[in-house]
Amino acid sequence: MAQELLKRLEEDFYLLLEAGFIAVNSMDEDSAIKLFKAAEVLKPGNTFPRIGFGYMHMCKLELKQAAMIFEEVAKKEPQNEMAKAFLGICMSMTPTEMAKGESILTQSATKSKDPEIKKLANTAIDFVDNFVKKAPSPMEAKKPKNSPPKKK
Repeated sequence: MAQELLKRLEEDFYLLLEAGFIAVNSMDEDSAIKLFKAAEVLKPGNTFPRIGFGYMHMCKLELKQAAMIFEEVAKKEPQNEMAKAFLGICMSMTPTEMAKGESILTQSATKSKDPEIKKLANTAIDFVDNFVKKAPSPMEAKKPKNSPPKKK
């Protein structure tokens, strides 16, 4: 009986995590928080709920908070490729950490054993190259940074 309950709780753990990520992608922060916290209750030492919280912050572009969570997970589990890839994404979109983030992403793209992590890292590298590092357009370069809006 106890083993059946443990098996069911283990299955629920992964369902809660998956539902949490779906809630994040649906921009339902309240549900995501509750789902990730419930998963933490079922398996307090597991880092997947922490990754979920980091992912939520990353999707909200709260990059500093997200990076702190991913660094925490990577320190606890140096082999956690997902945490490293997400950390690389956060850092690569932070001007002062861009080079370090790109380095982490390049490492993830070349050394990861997981093809989905490699794909994620390569996509992030392409995004950084094409959009984050992109030089301003001629119109953007001409416009003063703090210019008042034009009157009609």
